[in-house]
Amino acid sequence: MIDLDIDMRQYDCPFIDTTDDVDIAFSAVQWQLDTSDDQLETRLIARGESRGALEDGLKALRAHPNMRECYILSKRENVAQIGTTIEQTNAMETIQQNGGYITGPFQIEHGRERWHVGFDDDDAEDHALAELERHNDYHVEDRDQFGPTPLFDLLENSDSAMELLEGCRSLTETERETFEVASRNGYYETPRETTLDELADHFEISKTAVSMNLRRSERKILKGALSALDGMVGREEL
Repeated sequence: MIDLDIDMRQYDCPFIDTTDDVDIAFSAVQWQLDTSDDQLETRLIARGESRGALEDGLKALRAHPNMRECYILSKRENVAQIGTTIEQTNAMETIQQNGGYITGPFQIEHGRERWHVGFDDDDAEDHALAELERHNDYHVEDRDQFGPTPLFDLLENSDSAMELLEGCRSLTETERETFEVASRNGYYETPRETTLDELADHFEISKTAVSMNLRRSERKILKGALSALDGMVGREEL
């Protein structure tokens, strides 16, 4: 299996056009492509920069010529869960006709879309990408190729991967930034390439505050990693 991470700009997609004009972003939760009716049904999370941006974005989405149906499932503050049915775009048709398939959720923001697309072989991938280039603007951000053994391992440990992901997501913005800067600057190397004093100067806070932020981030990530390891060990014992 070949898995591509593609940064895409479709020129006939209602979601991309909407995020071009309004400060709103969309993340797919569920999707179903109906090739017989040339349409895509989706459940998405819409997040506006404000309540007003959310309302403006949903209004623009409903008015788009390629939008067949758009309805609100739930809404709170500047976030809404919506259901939509759109006409099949050129990119969707190209991927489907060349034996491709969606392998993960897609996200749309600032007029660009992140796709996760899979192919069974190099020829199908080459043909699809060549055709995509005719009517879309895209860039392949990442490409992975899995054989049956690592693919099975990936699927079997998906719950453990989610545990680790949740641990990372639990970090606050301050904790994440502190951990990233410390790691990039060699704080965790042996010997250390930066010190708490230097990190404190970087963030313009006290050495104690940097140490606390690092400890909190380390504790959350370690908790997620240990939960993931427990899940993996449990499956191995079975």
